[in-house]
Amino acid sequence: MNPFSPSDSIRSWGGVLKAPHHVARPGWRSELSRLVLSGRQQGYRLLACGLRRSYGDSGLNPHEGLIDMTGLDRMITLDPATRRIRVEAGASFDAILQVIVRQGLFLPVTPGTRFVTVGGAIANDVHGKNHHRHGTIGRWVRRLGLLRSDGLELDLAPDDPSGLFQATIGGLGLTGVITWAEIELMPIASAMMDVENIPFGKLDEFFTLAADSEDAFDYTVSWIDCLSGGERLGRGIFTRGNHAGTGSILPDRGNTLLTMPVNLPGLAMNRYSISAFNALYVWNGRRKSGTARTGLHPFFYPLDSIGRWNRMYGRNGMYQYQSVVPAAVQKEATHDMLKAISASGQGSFLAVLKTFGDVASPGLLSFPAPGTTLALDFPNRGDVTLKLMGRLDAIVREAGGRLYPAKDGRMSAAMFQAGYPAWQEFAKYVDAGFSSHFWKRVSQI
Repeated sequence: MNPFSPSDSIRSWGGVLKAPHHVARPGWRSELSRLVLSGRQQGYRLLACGLRRSYGDSGLNPHEGLIDMTGLDRMITLDPATRRIRVEAGASFDAILQVIVRQGLFLPVTPGTRFVTVGGAIANDVHGKNHHRHGTIGRWVRRLGLLRSDGLELDLAPDDPSGLFQATIGGLGLTGVITWAEIELMPIASAMMDVENIPFGKLDEFFTLAADSEDAFDYTVSWIDCLSGGERLGRGIFTRGNHAGTGSILPDRGNTLLTMPVNLPGLAMNRYSISAFNALYVWNGRRKSGTARTGLHPFFYPLDSIGRWNRMYGRNGMYQYQSVVPAAVQKEATHDMLKAISASGQGSFLAVLKTFGDVASPGLLSFPAPGTTLALDFPNRGDVTLKLMGRLDAIVREAGGRLYPAKDGRMSAAMFQAGYPAWQEFAKYVDAGFSSHFWKRVSQI
């Protein structure tokens, strides 16, 4: 019996890309070797996927084999003494948090959604609000299982002499199937966060706040109004926080308040609605400025308060654009990007600005680098949106920066190769039995 079934419903989280796949959904790790060999015998190149929160095409493998790992979500061991947890690759951060927070433990790195799998987080080497302290999740992976297309499973550690561990961290699933992982956790005294919100009026103030906050705060991030121009260019709300030293260790119940039932009309996301939202957000941020104590979910996962929030962008979907530019030119490059976005009128109500630290990742294709990262969502308006992102590409490339593959669905091969000089070294570790739409697009010479 063929374990791969045809599916026409596989779509990127951004909603722009949709393609047919042959999908297998294993329920036990013992099935994986046989499944991989079956897929190869049928001529499929393969790719593992999780909860499919990648915005673009790094998690898509059109007309080929896709292995849905969400059925492999078991926790294998948890040792509070050594603060290590071993889980199957399909386990979600949400499920892990429900267990470890009560033990006085927390994930050392988490992205802006808890609905990601461990395998997906490692394959994209995710970062969070504490990059300046803890770097990426790859720094905290102590061991992992990697299944190659020949059916053999390897047990890899950071000191792996073959280089496969380093290639798999941030390797976009192209080195094989991550089957399980052991991650070192961090201790916390409370399930609460001490948070401070500070409104700022222009871009220079953001950089001052970021520099002043790095030593005293584990977590920093800012929301910005990317439609404002002139003297208000780059205005926003700066948020910084630490785990509270006292308080209940019981986690809050989560913050998903409602779910978008259908795609909104495409016209709902226009310059006027986004401008009105941004103005309201700035007003509310000023009203709520100062210090407060809050739960983990509202602080780390504000977007999770709306299930399927990507449907707000309508049937045409949206592109997310996330760049990082080096510290030496971060002020000038970020200013130029925001100026181009403001002038275009194609703003985003989800615009995040943060500085990265110099904590290096072991991954060959890891995205973060010392400097400033800007992440925005653009409603897909066709050529006009692509042209804007092309202008942003030119700024980022001239600055010596790069784009985040987990968020990308359209960067050129030249842009990728310029931003990731180790890509050819990485290519040596790509398993010939694996592929993705992203890799086919950007590895062209």
